[in-house]
Order: sequence, then C-alpha cells, then structure tokens
Amino acid sequence: MTSSQPAELKSEIMAMPTWLRRPIGKASELSTVQRIIKQRQIHTICEEGRCPNRGECYAQKTATFLLMGPTCTRSCAFCQVDKGHAPMPVDSREPQKIAESVQLLGLRYVVLTSVARDDLPDQGALHFVRTMETIRALNPEAQIEVLTPDFWGGAGAGEEGQRQRIEMIVKAQPACYNHNIETVRRLQGPVRRGAKYDRSLRVLSLVKEILPTIPTKSGLMLGHGETIDEVIETMADLRNVRCDRLTIGQYMRPSLEHLPVQKYWTPKEFDELGIIAQKMGFSHVRSAPLVRSSYHAGESPL
Repeated sequence: MTSSQPAELKSEIMAMPTWLRRPIGKASELSTVQRIIKQRQIHTICEEGRCPNRGECYAQKTATFLLMGPTCTRSCAFCQVDKGHAPMPVDSREPQKIAESVQLLGLRYVVLTSVARDDLPDQGALHFVRTMETIRALNPEAQIEVLTPDFWGGAGAGEEGQRQRIEMIVKAQPACYNHNIETVRRLQGPVRRGAKYDRSLRVLSLVKEILPTIPTKSGLMLGHGETIDEVIETMADLRNVRCDRLTIGQYMRPSLEHLPVQKYWTPKEFDELGIIAQKMGFSHVRSAPLVRSSYHAGESPL
C-alpha cells in the first residue's frame, strides 16, 4: 500500500468468515458454459472478475458477458479485471458470438457489461447497441440488462459526450440500466481510481431524464472502511436520482495487489441495510455478503 492512501485502507482483516465460503460447483456444470464461451473467444465478468457465484450461475446456465475484451483502461483498486492502456481491438464479430451463446444456453435474461474503453472514440457505446440488436435478432424473447461504465473520457470527453453515449444505449431500450457506484463518497478516490461519485450519479440521472420508464440500478461493495451512516447516505443519493434497484455485497480481496478488506459485514448487517433500502423506496433490493450486481438479475425482488 502506498503512503498516499488513507490510514483506514492500510490494515487488513485476514480471516474470511464462514458465510463467505461456498462450493465451487460441479466440474460438469461449470464446463458447459466455459466451453461455449471459450470456443467463441468471448469473455464473461464471471471469469475475469472471479465472481464467487460463478459455480451457481454456471450450474443454472447463466453468465454475464464482458464486452470489448478483458483489459480495462481504468485501474480501480478493488477489481480483478486486467488493466492496460492498449487493450485488444474490438472484435466486430463479438455481437454474433454472444447472440449464439445466448441461444445455446437458452438464456431469457442476459446481462451485458464491459471494461472501460477510454481508448475508443465512443468508449464502446455503439458496440453495446449492436450486441443488443444482434442478441434480439437471434433471441427475440430475451430481455437484456446493461451494466455500463460511466462513458467519460476519450474523444469528446465531458458531459455532452457522456450524454450522447448514454442516450445511444437508452434508445435501444434495455430491460434495466445498471451503473455501479461501488463505494461511498469518501472512499471513491482510493477505491475507484479514474471514476467519480457525482459522475456516476449523473449516469443514472441521465438515464431517467432521457427515458424515465427504464429501471435503473446500482451496486455497493462493502468492506473498504465505510460506516453505516455513509452507506445510508449513498443509498439516499441514489434514490435522489431515482435509482430503482440496489445490490449490496461484500468486497473480497482478489489478490495481494488489491485493496485489503477492512471489515467483513455480517449477514445480519446486510439484512438490516436491505430493510432500510426497501423503506427508502428501492423497488428491487438484494443485500447479502455474496450478492453481486448481476446475481439473479432477472428474478423478482426478494
């Protein structure tokens, strides 16, 4: 850890509690999804982000597709996805490959996310749209949720460029528009290098401004040293921009190169936060240690 990071980020709780341990899953169940994605040379956030739920999701033949390669131009300190300033070229056949995978897996609810691609003129917004269109052409019954970066930076950086990119995706009418704020305002700098708290709130606000009927969603990862009051304040800020859905989960350190865990929040604490979120008016709330932003995304709220 560098000396420029806050003191609360320099210590670490080493012992992982029992409630965060879960079986990997049967090899035969894992292999079906893995074979399909590897044959088509596409990526999932399940693998690239080492999601703790991937065994369960693969057993149910579900996956969250990661667009535009496995290398991100941002360097968030909590994320397992590879970082780099020269990601691979965008595969023009990726939309077709993903659409075929959706068909083979029999998915009815698809989640599309991506690395940040600040190197691209539109940061990948058009690629999201093309992928959605291709999936629907081959799977007309499938609903599609998008989990996008903030589309800030690169050519046309600034509020107008951000709005144009978001509007492009909103007009394609996803079933839900997700953008994760990840942590509380105080910890944005050390946790989300390259992102901004108010910029993320603006993403969700713009979606509602452009098309109010599209459900919006955001997620928090707890364990970076936030207080319960800060979490509640963040939830209130999300509701103030009319965010409809919320996920809250526990941060789990992917490697020694990533930020250490400051606290393992208990299942009871997650339940309490879930109740607070519901009282605030979120229509869908999932709050538990192993919850991730696309976990059971297409199911009814708890």
